[in-house]
Amino acid sequence: MGAFDHLLPQRSHFINGGFVEGKGEAVPDIYPATGEPLCDIRWATDAEIEEAVAAAKAGFEIWRKTPPAERARVLFRTAQILRSRNDEIAHLETLDTGKAVQETTVVDVVSAADAIEYFAAHAATMNGEHVAFSGMEGDWGYTVREPLGVCVGIAAWNYPMQMAGWKSAPALACGNAMILKPAELTPLSALRLAEAYKEAGLPDGVFNVLQGDGKVGARLVGHPDVAKISLTGETGTGAKVLAGAAPAIKKVTLELGGKSPLIVFDDADIDSAVGGAMLANFYSTGQVCSNGTRVFVHEKIRDQFAEKLVARTEAMVIGDPFDTDTQMGPLVSGEHFKKVAAYYEAAPSQGECLYDGGFPKIQGFEGGNWIGPAIYAPKDDHQPIAREEIFGPLLSLFTFSDEDEVVARANDTVFGLAAGVYTNDLSCGHRMMSRLKAGSCWINTFNVTPVEMPFGGHKRSGLGMENGKWALDAYSQIKSVHVAMSPMEYPY
Repeated sequence: MGAFDHLLPQRSHFINGGFVEGKGEAVPDIYPATGEPLCDIRWATDAEIEEAVAAAKAGFEIWRKTPPAERARVLFRTAQILRSRNDEIAHLETLDTGKAVQETTVVDVVSAADAIEYFAAHAATMNGEHVAFSGMEGDWGYTVREPLGVCVGIAAWNYPMQMAGWKSAPALACGNAMILKPAELTPLSALRLAEAYKEAGLPDGVFNVLQGDGKVGARLVGHPDVAKISLTGETGTGAKVLAGAAPAIKKVTLELGGKSPLIVFDDADIDSAVGGAMLANFYSTGQVCSNGTRVFVHEKIRDQFAEKLVARTEAMVIGDPFDTDTQMGPLVSGEHFKKVAAYYEAAPSQGECLYDGGFPKIQGFEGGNWIGPAIYAPKDDHQPIAREEIFGPLLSLFTFSDEDEVVARANDTVFGLAAGVYTNDLSCGHRMMSRLKAGSCWINTFNVTPVEMPFGGHKRSGLGMENGKWALDAYSQIKSVHVAMSPMEYPY
């Protein structure tokens, strides 16, 4: 990887405004396309966790008193720095995740910068409200929005830079300090965000990065000086975080897994719907929590839809993530490859195979975690490929005949992260939005997540929302103040 050595970090953590090598276990960070080690990253020790928490507590005392307009200026400068370094950070993200560079250059860094800019604009406008009372002559009240303190962000490995921005931007805009723990598989880009915050003028200790596995995350969740945790990850991990935060009644935001429906009615633009289905299953090699992996197509257009879907899937380019023509890179790790491959191997017994990209061999990348897109028509809605979150590019295609039927089938899942509908009948589209049990929904598109809109799930897909003005509620608390303007008569 000599051509990219200059992008790799020389230190593992970022604590109190400086990079720290760390004294914990050294773990190799692997390039998913080849299986080659990029560098070693050290997991945080207990002492380093305490150091980071102490730094965050001290940084919080400075940052919470910083005028909101100055907070906004620091965040705006950070976004500008990220945009100026978009390509080099995107290349680093491709090394770490294996995602195609045509994705990382237009989504990963850009979406983080978008979030930081958006919440910078809100930082200077977060005011309380004057409240007038009835029946209390002269008395009045007001509310104050206050930061929480030290917040912990725990990111997943599929969009590490995006999540670092999505979690840190509202936290910092509200006046909190943050400790970010990147996923152990993708530790690198968070350090570049820390560098950008530092360069933009963020006080030391306000944003820290600690590397580590679930044990490090658990220590942060249970730390008595941590006020709030935001996790993006698996549903099982979310349950553990919720349990760890419960004794101290800490605030928690959870963005978890999904098995989302994408419904195509017979009046839809078929070509657009096929594109949406591919985006909802094959982008980032299927490693997206909100993916619409259960595609329900009306019986009148099912055959036409399937024919177009297969033809366009066959034409997809799989290969070198740094080739700008590549549309699909490898899966993120050897362990995850084994999980997804097990679903591929079991799929033929669970339904009809419409297309199987198998396990391609890419010349020069023989050690990578390569898998091709697959399309199956399961025997019924209860097959494992139709019920369980695979987190790989395996699409389940179903047929339906009427609205009531498809609503019942779409909602028949423990998850509720996302849902999408393709139709030219907007009355139908909006009616479906009211009937589908999911937190993030789309009409005639899918997996588009502008920072202005809240993103999150219902049921076992999570608690709370990220992005939009609603995220500010997750990183602040309201104080209610009653002002008595005249002596009160007490009944004692």
